[in-house]
Amino acid sequence: MTTQPTKTSPAALMQLRDLEVRFPGGVQALQPSSLSVAAGEFLVLLGASGAGKSTLLRCLNGLVQPTAGELRSQTAPDGVLTPRHLRVHRRACGMVFQQHHLIGRQSALANVLMGGLSRHHALRTLWPWSRAEQVRAMQCLDRVGLLDKALARADTLSGGQQQRVGIARALMQAPRLLLADEPVASLDPATAEAVMALLHGICKSDRLTAVVSLHQVDLARRYADRIVGLKGGRVVFDGPPSALTPAQESELYRSVSPIELAAPAPRPATPPPLAAAA
Repeated sequence: MTTQPTKTSPAALMQLRDLEVRFPGGVQALQPSSLSVAAGEFLVLLGASGAGKSTLLRCLNGLVQPTAGELRSQTAPDGVLTPRHLRVHRRACGMVFQQHHLIGRQSALANVLMGGLSRHHALRTLWPWSRAEQVRAMQCLDRVGLLDKALARADTLSGGQQQRVGIARALMQAPRLLLADEPVASLDPATAEAVMALLHGICKSDRLTAVVSLHQVDLARRYADRIVGLKGGRVVFDGPPSALTPAQESELYRSVSPIELAAPAPRPATPPPLAAAA
């Protein structure tokens, strides 16, 4: 006899249920994994290169289609995220990339305005941006401390400034979920700290849910509400930063043997149900 899980608080904005990703050639990028992302949570994914962090992150906004399992989101009309709902879901997901993905010859302002394209038809690019949209883009630049660089070409900015433009572009979408794939990996330690502090402060101020993949354990401990550790495509740790022991931290970055990769993954606990969308 099975029982229906009860609702829990805080409400889950997104859920993965036995989500699995296998690429052509038999590469198992993500073992069957189940977890929930609470609304307003600043969740950090930790793990070595190839652990499955980027794959999991890209599943959350539909850039990677899972081989098996179910992805649930409050942004989907019936709760279950399907290809039919991807466009609506992606409007609610801002993305910050490691390599910024800015158009170098365009100004910082023009790059931020691109964040509004998800809410328009493709033909919208043939017309000038409205005054309201330009004002909003300037406000986003102001939030990341780059109002004075609005008309500067993106390729003249420093790495940290370019990443802040990327954050402003994501904010331009007015997202409910912010995804950041190793946003400070290419920055020096001082700049990485500043960018993480900025990103965390904006998310907390706006009550914005964030899922951020990192390599820097010290940053994860300082800024995460919750850490999810991955190894060999499996979730091997899920808890608050204070619960991550030095031994567990070392295990996350230990090389994975072929035997471990071939072993079946333990079945994770069923995540809490989604609350009704607001």
